[in-house]
Amino acid sequence: MANPLAVILGAGPGIGLAAALRFRREGFRVAMVARPGDDLEGFGKALDGGLVLGADLAGGVPTAAIEAWGGFPRVLLYNASAGAAGPAAELTPEQALADLRVNVAAALAGARWALPSMRAEGKGTLLFTGGGIGLKPQRGLASGSLGKAALRSLALSFAEELEPEGVHAAIVTVRGFVRAGTELSPEAVAACFWELHAQPRGSWDSERVMP
Repeated sequence: MANPLAVILGAGPGIGLAAALRFRREGFRVAMVARPGDDLEGFGKALDGGLVLGADLAGGVPTAAIEAWGGFPRVLLYNASAGAAGPAAELTPEQALADLRVNVAAALAGARWALPSMRAEGKGTLLFTGGGIGLKPQRGLASGSLGKAALRSLALSFAEELEPEGVHAAIVTVRGFVRAGTELSPEAVAACFWELHAQPRGSWDSERVMP
């Protein structure tokens, strides 16, 4: 039987790559979806045997390519975000909706793709990268604050709804800048994601706030 699959949507050189490497180290096959302009070749070398795709998640999640390569995930981690700079009074409805397509709609689409398999098996984990601006909006980051607040609500809704079916949903709310060598290093956040996935049923957390 093949090792379980972890899918990282919105992977970059920080949290996304660190999470991919952590889950691979724990025995998972890993598929990463990064921005088309990112260092896809470098990610592929670091992952060494995993799948690395470039895609703009605002246009949809490349589920068919992932499924063809590795099937359905046991773990889905959504790490993408978008946010036009500026105050709420200057945020246009069009820009808000464009950012929400990345911050929330693509996360929902990815989860809906992964959920039937997880529900059928009675196990699986949906993970989301949140931000402190989702708890307390920051001046000049209205769109990003809106997106992270909405993503947090989606994650907590999933947690409430899916626990009876054996599917664990949780969000890691990162309050601050992710920097190597700090308590918010990519590896520290990735470790938090792994700990959430590894929690025994009956002791699940739906949110971790770092630090």
